[in-house]
Amino acid sequence: MSGGGSREERGWEEGNPVPLYIVTGGRTEAGDAQVLDLVTLIVARSEPRPGMRPEHASILRMCANPLSVAELSAYLDLPFSAVHVLLADLLADSLAEARQTRAADTTAVKPDAEILKALIDGLQRL
Repeated sequence: MSGGGSREERGWEEGNPVPLYIVTGGRTEAGDAQVLDLVTLIVARSEPRPGMRPEHASILRMCANPLSVAELSAYLDLPFSAVHVLLADLLADSLAEARQTRAADTTAVKPDAEILKALIDGLQRL
């Protein structure tokens, strides 16, 4: 599936869920796939293979250089949920790699109490 042309030019009707159902193979969730967000970068690890679904092949071609999930969603003209399902397939088959742009560490650094106090004092003076 390429990003060219409007939905009407591709024969899609606005609000018709059938194309998304077909694109994702009827799946609405990516299962136990890696958690992706809109800024996660996707990089192809392989060239498209013969017989591959066109949406998967398009993603691999587009991701020869890193692209965010949000960019893929826009270029493919598909919602994030559908792109996530497609990416889960590629990631599970090691055909693509996801690179988090934010630290995945859940241990947050505690803010300095003196800095917070100075910030509150400054705001109260306004």
